[in-house]
Amino acid sequence: MNASLSAVAAASASGADLLLWVAVPYICLAVFAVGHVWRYRQDQFGWTSRTTQLLEHRWLRFGSPLFHLGAFMVIAGHVVGLAIPDSWTEAVGITEHTYHTTAVWAGSVAGVAMVTGLGMLCARRLLTRSIRLGTDRSDKLLFPLLSATVLLGITATFAHNVFGHGYDYRSTVSVWFRGLFVLQPQPEAIAEAPLLFQLHALTAFLLFAAWPFTRLVHVWSAPIGYLARPYLIYRRRALPAAAPTAGGRPRSASGSRRAA
Repeated sequence: MNASLSAVAAASASGADLLLWVAVPYICLAVFAVGHVWRYRQDQFGWTSRTTQLLEHRWLRFGSPLFHLGAFMVIAGHVVGLAIPDSWTEAVGITEHTYHTTAVWAGSVAGVAMVTGLGMLCARRLLTRSIRLGTDRSDKLLFPLLSATVLLGITATFAHNVFGHGYDYRSTVSVWFRGLFVLQPQPEAIAEAPLLFQLHALTAFLLFAAWPFTRLVHVWSAPIGYLARPYLIYRRRALPAAAPTAGGRPRSASGSRRAA
């Protein structure tokens, strides 16, 4: 029944909606999957974030933790908001008002932290000559695309849910997003969403397509085991005592003497 309804809805959608909200997401997801396999097979030595800490560390010291902490919070919020239906959260006693209030304010804090950290990292890359000269083509694609995705997301949140009248994206964007993964796309759902949410979703999928070919692949190589590994104990190596020579002078441990 749901599949037939989805087919009818998809048939009633315009060609532009089918292209933007069905074809483009599936193409990006395919590139995301196949690109990771290709990158792992062809470029394992490049599977890294290519740190530039030795070139500059003051901006990195504050910008990197802010960006990563904000990113983790934003991703967690997106997983709950997009993947979990509102009926499930209501079933466990979380009302729509409670969810909406928590999501808006927690998401705003996470978004501000992520934007601040990303801004510091981008400024660091632009203002530090040695880092700017070492920026490759993948970084030149990644940073503008990542910045656009983050800024569009936080702008949509502030424009509609902080300073606006509120917008329930779980009834439109979330329905469209879940439909893609169960092979029941509903392009008409996101077609009704505000423009900022549409642009945010589109740039996010473009970011997924670029992911395998940029430094973002290091996410899958995060050293999780480092948190549980035992402590390393370092001991100072004791030097052997110097042996006296025939003349009463100490001789080095290697037994070498100065030439007479």
